[in-house]
Amino acid sequence: MPNDLPAIMRTHELYTALSAVTDKLPALKRQTIGRRCEDSTLQLLELLIMAKNAPRAHKAAYLIKATAVNEIVQFHLRTLMVQKLGNDTTLHQLAAKTTEIGRMIGGWRKCVQ
Repeated sequence: MPNDLPAIMRTHELYTALSAVTDKLPALKRQTIGRRCEDSTLQLLELLIMAKNAPRAHKAAYLIKATAVNEIVQFHLRTLMVQKLGNDTTLHQLAAKTTEIGRMIGGWRKCVQ
């Protein structure tokens, strides 16, 4: 992972931390919101890796999709907070990570456009 971009590394960190949270959810919530949250985070990671490896002309399209998926992850985290399905401090830290990832993606988009 030393060659990965900061946005990819942060997203991987987000997934690892999120996985620890979803593992502690009640079974029904783990299979619904927990699964969706993890899947969206993995999709975000995939899009960032695709953008990293895509030709310059195609990078922006992947980054636009990644921005949308990042917002979906933020929505899932807000749902976990509202339903009090995890430690507030941990969930706020994860939300802060998604905000940071969003800023990184935005900066990356400006560089490629």
